[in-house]
Amino acid sequence: MRLPFKALADGKAAYPSAPYVIPFAAFLLFLVLSDRAPANPVWESPARVIAMGVICFYCWPQHCKLQVVAPVAGVVLGIAVFILWIAPDVLIPGYRNSVLFQNRFVGQVHSSISSATLQSWWVLGWRSIRAIVIVPVVEELFWRAWLMRWLIRPDFESVPLGSYSAASFFIVAVLFGLEHGPYWDVGLLTGFIYNWWMIRTKSLADCILVHGVTNACLCGYVIWAGQWQYWQ
Repeated sequence: MRLPFKALADGKAAYPSAPYVIPFAAFLLFLVLSDRAPANPVWESPARVIAMGVICFYCWPQHCKLQVVAPVAGVVLGIAVFILWIAPDVLIPGYRNSVLFQNRFVGQVHSSISSATLQSWWVLGWRSIRAIVIVPVVEELFWRAWLMRWLIRPDFESVPLGSYSAASFFIVAVLFGLEHGPYWDVGLLTGFIYNWWMIRTKSLADCILVHGVTNACLCGYVIWAGQWQYWQ
């Protein structure tokens, strides 16, 4: 039984970027496969969460500690980012209908949740777990634990977490914003905030916490208010 673990350790040593990139790539692959060949969400939702949980567990970089430096501030910041995320659409009716936010480049505002499953608490529950637990780990590993450092120096392991470079800071924020399609504007601002939090705390765990709190608030809002379009 030691052979798979030895192979995994050898792979991490030979390809140091792999533990940060593989979970993100796997998550995107699941999204693509789901879009092209929709499966039954009753079993697909938990299966995807469990599969991604296993991938994240085995890929987790050993030197990244899950010790939160500023838990209270992280929770407050996560809630603030949630408010920032929904504020434009709440305060300005029709705000998201602009060509700036719906076009061929960034896509269209839509929900990936089918109308047939909106009443299924099983599906909604697993979808929330994915957003609150899996997404923060996957994205923070890729964007702020890896890419922010890799852009400073390809030998990113020699760059401490939270190191600052103007180029890496803005590139990661812009790409993070674009990742969120029609919500690129609030995604960009969120990218700035999360990048700043990484620089301030030097902690991957703190960034995961903030991201998780934001997503938890957003999930609650989506389900309570029926704002399914936030679940792209």
